[in-house]
Amino acid sequence: MTRSDRSVGTLIGIIPIALIIGVWQAIAASGLAPPSLLPAPAAVFARLVQQLGSPAYLDHVATTLFRLFTGFAIAVVIGVTIGLAATGSRAVEGVVRPLVRVLAPVPKIALYPAFILTLGFENASKIALVVADAAFPILLATHQGTSAVEPKLAWSARAAGTSPLLCLVTVVLPAALPSVLTGCRIALVISCIVVFLAEMITSTDGLGHLLVRASRSFQTIDTISLLGLLLNVGFNALRARLLIGFPEER
Repeated sequence: MTRSDRSVGTLIGIIPIALIIGVWQAIAASGLAPPSLLPAPAAVFARLVQQLGSPAYLDHVATTLFRLFTGFAIAVVIGVTIGLAATGSRAVEGVVRPLVRVLAPVPKIALYPAFILTLGFENASKIALVVADAAFPILLATHQGTSAVEPKLAWSARAAGTSPLLCLVTVVLPAALPSVLTGCRIALVISCIVVFLAEMITSTDGLGHLLVRASRSFQTIDTISLLGLLLNVGFNALRARLLIGFPEER
């Protein structure tokens, strides 16, 4: 993909956002909805600036980010490790495949009461819920991507004396990186949703907790949207850097 193609893609992506903001401003200016329910974009932006200048609010943001990234990082380690192991061993694949088929469709929020009972109401239960939800897309993407790698790459490495484990880590995994990163991107979105949901249910801090409080007083929590946008932009930039040289990034 050339730089001009990326610029056009970015512009196309901005157009619907601009249209939404335009319709939002028109509805707010027309008085069809009271400002308490639908404040004007300028008022929301002013509120965002005010929030970001509050140390107490930034503490809530930091708490949410800690839970999100800790759970996401653990999910990446678990998902990539098990996905690689299933690719390198038929025995492991035979054990993992039925477990994934049974557990992946289960709504993980149903496990949250058990996490609370065993891990308490603090960070551990929320992180565990993020891990439980985010690990599966990474595992599936890793296994699918590594299974689709050209066998000749692994055969060449093995013929050169590379051990099976080292071959998986240094040859197969890098070749499957696009698929793995796709799974990680999906898992990151899931992690955001899950951590907010957990904080909304049982928490006295974090953005999810503030969202519940704000809904009771008809306030807006626009930092959540900004956080999601920044995470998406940051991950896309990291993905583009890691995939330099891959055909789909040219």
